[in-house]
Amino acid sequence: MSRKLILVLSVVALLAASGTWYFWGTSKAISPAESAPKTSFEVLPQDFVQGDPRAKVVLIEYAALTCPHCAMFNQQVMPQIRKNYVNTGKVLYVFRLYPRMPEDSAAERLARCVPKDRYFQVIDLLFENQQHWDPEFGVLDVRGGLTNIGQIAGLSREQVDKCLADSSEDTRINAAAQEGAARYNITGTPTFVINGKAQTSGGLSYELLAPLLDQAGAR
Repeated sequence: MSRKLILVLSVVALLAASGTWYFWGTSKAISPAESAPKTSFEVLPQDFVQGDPRAKVVLIEYAALTCPHCAMFNQQVMPQIRKNYVNTGKVLYVFRLYPRMPEDSAAERLARCVPKDRYFQVIDLLFENQQHWDPEFGVLDVRGGLTNIGQIAGLSREQVDKCLADSSEDTRINAAAQEGAARYNITGTPTFVINGKAQTSGGLSYELLAPLLDQAGAR
């Protein structure tokens, strides 16, 4: 379901995207607040989460679906975090998109089109198969790559087309990115926020992240 997923299709135009996709097209377009990061946080109704809502520790990840460091974290570190912290009730994990390219918004739209309990399955598929839909890997048919992932996730081609054409998600995506930049001074992806305190941007290893979660849980 991962590496054998997609063959790069023939050359077609890139996503027929509306201009609003480009509001947060790159991380450089986001201007973090000049003040120090705030340490407060909240879990929003539109957030996708995993774990016990009553957990003492809330781990928020700001990630871009086209980000290779985010993909590496998702594949190599997140399974251990889920096993040892999320599934045991110690940590509530929150995933938030922080787009660096227009294709990030398109991929997020796709993930939000499946039933809510399968959202993270699509996120995993997108990270595992970045090289088959992310234009940074030389992919010319981005829409075709996303369509194939959508069909693997159980959507019809017509449903995928409708999802990618729906720009209603852009307002939420942009607002979440802007709020993250202002609150946590995000300068790169992935950025991790533990109980309202932003950590160093970049792909934290399990050996570095686990002690931070332990410390937060002990407070």
